Amino acid sequence: MDTTVKTQDSNGPVAEPVSAAAGLQPFLHDAVLTLFAPSLVISRADGQLAAGADGFYHGDRRALSHLTVAVEGIALTPVTGGFRGADRADFRAVLRGLGETTPDPAVALHRRRTVTAGRFDERLEVTNAGSRQVRFRLTVTAGTDLAAMEQVKSGQAAGGVPPQAADTDAIGLSWSRDGFSARLVGEPAPDALQVPEGRLTYDVELAPGTSWSATLRATAVHADGDQFPPAPADRLPWSTPVLRGADRRLDRWLEQSLADLDRLRLTDPQSRRDSPDQFLAAGAPWFLTLFGRDALWAARMLLPLGTDLAAGTLRTLARRQGTVTDVAKAEQPGKILHEVRRDTLKLGDRLALPSVYYGTIDATPLWITLLHDAWRWGLDPAEAERLMPHAESALAWMRAQADAGDGFLKYVDQTGHGLSNQGWKDSEDAIRHRDGRHARAPIALCEVQAYAYEAALGGAALLRAFGRPGADAWEEWAERLADRFRDRFWVTDEHGAYPAVALDGEGEPVDSVTSGFGHLLGTGLLDAEESALLAARIADPALDAGHGLRTLSSGAVGFNPYGYHVGSIWPHDTAIAVHGLTRAGFPDVAASLASGLLTAATAFDARLPELFAGHGSRECPHPTPYPASCRPQAWAAASAVHVLRAALGLSADVPGGTVTVNPAFARGFGPLTISGLQVGGGGLDVSLAADGSVDVAAPAGLTVLKARPAGRSGSAGG
Repeated sequence: MDTTVKTQDSNGPVAEPVSAAAGLQPFLHDAVLTLFAPSLVISRADGQLAAGADGFYHGDRRALSHLTVAVEGIALTPVTGGFRGADRADFRAVLRGLGETTPDPAVALHRRRTVTAGRFDERLEVTNAGSRQVRFRLTVTAGTDLAAMEQVKSGQAAGGVPPQAADTDAIGLSWSRDGFSARLVGEPAPDALQVPEGRLTYDVELAPGTSWSATLRATAVHADGDQFPPAPADRLPWSTPVLRGADRRLDRWLEQSLADLDRLRLTDPQSRRDSPDQFLAAGAPWFLTLFGRDALWAARMLLPLGTDLAAGTLRTLARRQGTVTDVAKAEQPGKILHEVRRDTLKLGDRLALPSVYYGTIDATPLWITLLHDAWRWGLDPAEAERLMPHAESALAWMRAQADAGDGFLKYVDQTGHGLSNQGWKDSEDAIRHRDGRHARAPIALCEVQAYAYEAALGGAALLRAFGRPGADAWEEWAERLADRFRDRFWVTDEHGAYPAVALDGEGEPVDSVTSGFGHLLGTGLLDAEESALLAARIADPALDAGHGLRTLSSGAVGFNPYGYHVGSIWPHDTAIAVHGLTRAGFPDVAASLASGLLTAATAFDARLPELFAGHGSRECPHPTPYPASCRPQAWAAASAVHVLRAALGLSADVPGGTVTVNPAFARGFGPLTISGLQVGGGGLDVSLAADGSVDVAAPAGLTVLKARPAGRSGSAGG
């Protein structure tokens, strides 16, 4: 019997027929995930790696799928467990009935987990706090399927791989298949090794008041030497600010987010070895690699911490910028890629993405805008100028796409096995009409036109600054795009006017009400009256769920709070709306969204997931997980910085010699101080007093402005 389940594609779910006996997509919401890109460990809260997506992964392959600790004849009772920072986790259990003379447990097991690139260590420590000597046999059982990440993600069984004795000086186990190998050893050596069963056994004897310990060390390696993506560089490509505020939840959110972002760092193997370019992997576990859109947005959100990450991200993507027309890869001259994988990504019978895939409509304008904004925040002009040929190629791609049709940037999958939707909402059912009909390609997304508008103005500013031709023409192009958008995208319902989420293949507006509004605000594409209409829409409970912004209005046909892009809440999406609302002059609406996002961050232990369910806070006071969500995710973590930037009203124009600090709604979090921000290569410290007064320490040579810029706010701004 066949049924249909949702299996996520490279960055979203598609409907695929599967056998009823096949596994379903693993749940992650109650998992403990520790990572050090490109490696990670997923376990349950008791520390055991036992089922589902549990495992030790390296470079999109599962090195261990099973690793459990047991004591013969004694039940391990978990008492606490969870991640510490990003790359560490602790788990505690008591051994009930061992060494007890009172009802109190006397013997406890403490597991300390640490992950580094290609390796994870787990230190086991058993302590005897009782008054009796105890003897017990502790057994570690390990196994693996060496499965590819897409097999794990879609619940496909890969089949177990028989262990072998580790070919090392240490005693342990090893596994190998298809150029990928894993090893597990114990230090000190176990008292017995049962290779076929995958067991390491220790016979332990503990006097009262003593302890015993051993370390399990797992390593993994690809035969090709892990060509992509390699481990991160030692140098952190951003400053680490220190926030102290009256609302300590904000402090904790920022701290955990920066710790997670640190461990999502990867380097470009094509860059200089003495100064490697760094970028952020999209998220763990499914997307621990380079995604153009995700990396660009995350780097843009982190600009108040410095421009090094932006520069590394821009160069990494520029090296892989499209040069030819290749339908199979969706490559075109000047286009910025969507994702890089080690191998072809296959999910179900339809989806098959090549290892380097260009199926994205928005990464190219986002690349241009990041270059512009990084330059505004103080990127070395010489570095920006070296990237200008790539910017001109990206602009040429934008012009070619618009000129090929009706003046809008559109997408269509021409292969039949690529992504059917190619904006950030790229699941198969993401773009739909108000009556529930799926939009037919080619599709022009509303937010992509806003990105193109920003890119055109930002590109014009860069062309003019570096003495290159075409600035006036691109400014005119942007204004014509704004006029076309106003003529074609705006529709009405019983609540008034609003822009459709897209135009479909027949040019018909796809008239659902979505979170795309937030991506339009503050870009300059809208006038003041239009911005006010969208701010009111966003403030309505149909979109503002109280924990964040729903991707689809709760009043729409097809709304599903657990739908990947049709009702769920994405933190980065909400943060973009917060920033856009602030730039457009609606701080009160922005404050409400930011408050909801902070509440959600607190509910998720300060580690916001990729997305969570779109239930309203009235019927569901606590945010509900989306079970298969990545956590951490780069742009979800970077949202903490983006919200803080919006709250403080930060913008920069280093070439013009100014930095603007205009607290829009930070007073709700204050008083607060933040030190260690960066602008123009120097430190930026901001203090907000209880009465709303602001004190700013900026680098020499920069004038601090404390007023909101006038006019179309956000137009090609930094």
